[in-house]
Amino acid sequence: MTAWERFSFGLIHLFTRGLLLLLGLRGLYAFGRWFGFLEWVINYKRRRRFAQSYAEVLGRHPTSTERRSTTLEHFQRTRCDKLFYMILDCLSPARAAGLFGIENRHLLDEAMARERGAYVALSHHGPHHVTAMLMCLLGYKVAGVRDRREGGLRRYMHERFAQRFPQYAQLRMMYADTYPRDIYRCYQEGYVLGSAMDVTRVRLPHQRYEEVECFGEVRPFLSGPMRIALRNGTPVIQGFMISEPGFHYRLVLTESLIDPDRVEDEDAAVAEAMKTYAANVEAYVRATPALITRT
Repeated sequence: MTAWERFSFGLIHLFTRGLLLLLGLRGLYAFGRWFGFLEWVINYKRRRRFAQSYAEVLGRHPTSTERRSTTLEHFQRTRCDKLFYMILDCLSPARAAGLFGIENRHLLDEAMARERGAYVALSHHGPHHVTAMLMCLLGYKVAGVRDRREGGLRRYMHERFAQRFPQYAQLRMMYADTYPRDIYRCYQEGYVLGSAMDVTRVRLPHQRYEEVECFGEVRPFLSGPMRIALRNGTPVIQGFMISEPGFHYRLVLTESLIDPDRVEDEDAAVAEAMKTYAANVEAYVRATPALITRT
């Protein structure tokens, strides 16, 4: 991160913090909705990209009303998620944790009780960066997988979180081309590892994947992290991050995809788990299309 990037990100953070002090949390959320509306009006190219993604997951051409309302909601939620991420280090741990909940948390706690970590199979749906930070506040050791081209703003905020709160210092972010041994180490140290498996293409030749049908077409979904979890005896759970009004967030754990203690054939278990994963992605994305993050 260059000195100019650090300076400019610092100014953005200072401005956002000033808005929080001036407007309060509710007022900042209302400001984010208003700002998202302006972005929706101005950024027609992004509107077009989202509308195309929306039609693909919907399986039909949306009506004009559906397209406008869902696209606007996408812009507003995305802006509010970014604002919340920028001021999260300004909130007390108790207040921030009070804005977050885990649905079917027993699935995760039962997995962690085995002392081999847990793998949460995510998708490109919802604010994952917010999820990771909030889970740290609940006492989980969290690891995530990100692209090497990730923006400097998230790296800057991660540094701030680590300096401000000791809970955040344990957060690990790995790159998509991370060696398997690093993932094994996370599981052995009791981490919850999360990554999105619904890629549009396989970028690296060594990455394992399964071809499954999703949204009416056959797609390659990454299976490497799931296979590593299985070989390590780590349970695999599927999850979705849902952002709700007023800066409230919810991690929905749908079901256990693989119980390593009951697997006899790795390939068969992974193939079946990927079909279930794809079906759940279809259902949740169609139910909450405004939360699509890949457009």
